[in-house]
Amino acid sequence: MAKILYFANLVDKLGSSSEEVSLPASVTDVRALLAWLRTREGNWETALTEPMVRVTVNRQFAAPETSIDNSAEIAIVPARPG
Repeated sequence: MAKILYFANLVDKLGSSSEEVSLPASVTDVRALLAWLRTREGNWETALTEPMVRVTVNRQFAAPETSIDNSAEIAIVPARPG
């Protein structure tokens, strides 16, 4: 299972600081992960738009096309503090 960590104001917006999820087969990169997470009810769609967040995969900042799988540790942080 992939571990996803949320930081700063995302914790308040999303109601969680972390979760472990089994990624669907269609989620193979950072862009697809954010798109999948944005389908959730509530603030997910607006909180996780690509220009608003930065993503790390296994503690390295990642580009949208960076590959991910269920063994990844993923952190999502606001692109700007606040």
